[in-house]
Amino acid sequence: MDWTDLIDVAFDVLGGDNADSRQSALRAVQATVVAGEQPVAATAGRHPDHFRKGALVLTTHRLLFLKDGKPPLPVALEAVTDASVTKTRLNGEVLKVIALSGAHRFEDVVKAGIFAEQILAAAAAARRRTAARPAPAADLLDRLERLAALHTSGALTDEEFSRARQRLIG
Repeated sequence: MDWTDLIDVAFDVLGGDNADSRQSALRAVQATVVAGEQPVAATAGRHPDHFRKGALVLTTHRLLFLKDGKPPLPVALEAVTDASVTKTRLNGEVLKVIALSGAHRFEDVVKAGIFAEQILAAAAAARRRTAARPAPAADLLDRLERLAALHTSGALTDEEFSRARQRLIG
């Protein structure tokens, strides 16, 4: 699935055939794409602050709410701790996404249960990706200095120091 397919899915769910709106949404998303970010899923829903529905777009890095060509409202997936669905008579299926940045509520969400599961899976993958990132350079330097101090003090043999240094550097 590419970005155009994802936006098309979102607008098909919305029931919109306006090509200008699709292109505007596509440009808004592509303008904010980060390196390595890929499309995952899309659906439609309404943010409580908006009367009309918009597109909910899930990527490998973020959950985005797109409406009327405005800049997307992003929720970083690394920060997502929960996604749940409730049903109400007035607002249909309500998707509540809890993140470190706060709670986000979307009403009248199409296939909210499936979308919530996709959010949770993508959030878990985002956290795994973050945990697997190499340590920042300053942290690496600190570790190497501690390793050198242990070697100098005699706590590590030349061979142990060499192996540990190779593991750190990669």
